[in-house]
Amino acid sequence: MKYIITSPIVIILAITMANSKQLSNHKSQNKNVMKNQDYSTSITVDQSPEEVYNAINNVRAWWSEEIEGPTDELNKEWFYHYKDIHLCKVKVIEMIPGKKVVWEVIENNFNFIENQEEWIGNHIIFDISKEGEKTKLTFTQEGLTKNYECYKVCRDGWDNYVKSSLYKLITTGKGDPNPKEGEGFNKQLADKWSLN
Repeated sequence: MKYIITSPIVIILAITMANSKQLSNHKSQNKNVMKNQDYSTSITVDQSPEEVYNAINNVRAWWSEEIEGPTDELNKEWFYHYKDIHLCKVKVIEMIPGKKVVWEVIENNFNFIENQEEWIGNHIIFDISKEGEKTKLTFTQEGLTKNYECYKVCRDGWDNYVKSSLYKLITTGKGDPNPKEGEGFNKQLADKWSLN
């Protein structure tokens, strides 16, 4: 009969490594689950990645003309608002020409929900990639999940702004942003969801 003598340090080290691996796997699985819950949509166009990138950064031409501040400069903040219904301060935190744009929501206020923490700290990500002769844009708002009180109205809003207005800006040179007077899609959205 053979006896294997193992020091307590070796045993503790083995247990620690096993627990660490399980924790790492658990975190990885949770991250994937959370990532899959974030709102995401994509469009595919004939234009080049550079054209898509330039259109994304021209936010007033596809989201809203009611924007103050530079939307196309790294580490700069800008302010979007629609009446008193939605006010949002955003910072541009990443710009990789022809590949990626990331915004971080610094401040946010919706007048139609209780939890005013929604959106704050969310990353709004535009990933650009080539697919054969075409360019794919994947839009994701990390943090915007079905658990959010604003989810349905926000989903409808992004579906319009990304899949319709930004798509038109990229493919025709003219988007369909909300005009300064506050009409346009924001008004339709507010009417649909009774946000006034």
